[in-house]
Parts: sequence; C-alpha cells; structure tokens
Amino acid sequence: MSGQRTGGSRPSYLSDRYRSPGERVHRRPSAAVVRRRRRVVAGAALGVVVVVALVTALVWPGFARPDEPQPAVTVTAPPPTPTVEPAGRPEHQTAFLAALPDTTLQLAVRAVEPHEPWEDEDDAVEAWSLTYADGPDPAASGAAVVRLLAGQWEDADDAGRQLDRLLADAGEPTMSGDVTVDGETAGTYAVTPGPEEGTSVVTWRNGTVVLQATGPAALVEDFYTAFPL
Repeated sequence: MSGQRTGGSRPSYLSDRYRSPGERVHRRPSAAVVRRRRRVVAGAALGVVVVVALVTALVWPGFARPDEPQPAVTVTAPPPTPTVEPAGRPEHQTAFLAALPDTTLQLAVRAVEPHEPWEDEDDAVEAWSLTYADGPDPAASGAAVVRLLAGQWEDADDAGRQLDRLLADAGEPTMSGDVTVDGETAGTYAVTPGPEEGTSVVTWRNGTVVLQATGPAALVEDFYTAFPL
C-alpha cells in the first residue's frame, strides 16, 4: 500500500540515504569534507596575503626593501633674473664693450664709464668700469652691487702680466684655478679678500681680456661663475 512505512519510522519508498530536514541540519560533515574546506580557506587566505604584499610593495617601495636607500631628488631653482632694465650704456660701443653682458643673475648694468688707469698706466687697448646692481639706485641702502673692471690687451702675455700685477696687490688668494673655454685653458682666476668686511674680489684672465669683480663675497663668486666672458 502506498505510504507504508518500514521499521515503523521510514516510508518504504524512501532510500536508505534519505535524511529528514532535521537530520540534515544536525549531521556533522565527514573528516574528508572538513579537510577539503580547510584547504580552500587556507588557499584563499594565502592569496589575500600575497595580493596585499604586492600592492603594498608597489605603493610603498620601502616596505619591500627596507634597507635599500631611496634616490635623492634634487630640485634646482631657476637662476634669478633682474627686476630692472639695464641702463647707462654709451650710444656707440666698441665690440669689446658690447660683448660685456647687460645682465648677470639678478644684476643689471646701471653705469658704464672708461677705466683710464688701465689704459694710461697699464697699456690696455681699452678698459671699462661697469656697475651692476639689483635695483635702480646702486647707492640705495640694501642694494646688491658688483663693480666690474674689464680691459683688453694686445696679446695674452700682456694680459697675463696685468693679471699678475692685480693679484700681487690683492693679497693672498682664498681660492684659485684655471679658466677653461671649450675644454682648453684660457687663463686663471683667483678669489681674494675685498676692501671691506664681507666682500671679495674675483680676478681672472680669459685670453687677452682681464676682468676684476668686487662685491659681497657670496654674490661676487656667483657673479663670476655666471659671467659669460
């Protein structure tokens, strides 16, 4: 008869593997199933750890290489430029005077006049005195000023003798070296103490040209380095 139970508890049409809802809820999984689940969970956790480590290493390189020094980043500021227009040039200039720049760093030419002692006493073909300043009035309080003497001689030997005379009068150099042009030595330079505290004098020769700049110590050395002649 349909619906007959065997053993007083299970209908005859149900298989031996049938479990009631209560039995399915409360039965414990086998040991093989537990091991399999643990392997799946462990594998997933390991995958998460690997992904986190890779992302962290890419976003924060020091995490993966704690002892490896990171390269230093050097930021170079652009060179300063003048805030005033050059002034004081004569209407008609020689080729030598025209080669002397209107501006160097934040300084602009404010005055130009012949430097007669080098012409009259030291046999220069021509010589000039130029005043470079960072404002319209070089005499103003706080103005940065460099005064440049520039002369040209007939040959490099005469220019070398003039350099020697200037250095003999300037005193013991605090720094000196070669002046190079396109990898070739064109003369020498020397830095000596200036006439006032906190000032320096840079004197150098470039072929037949001799130049001498006087001004605040740090500024005049930068002026010499940036000067194109």
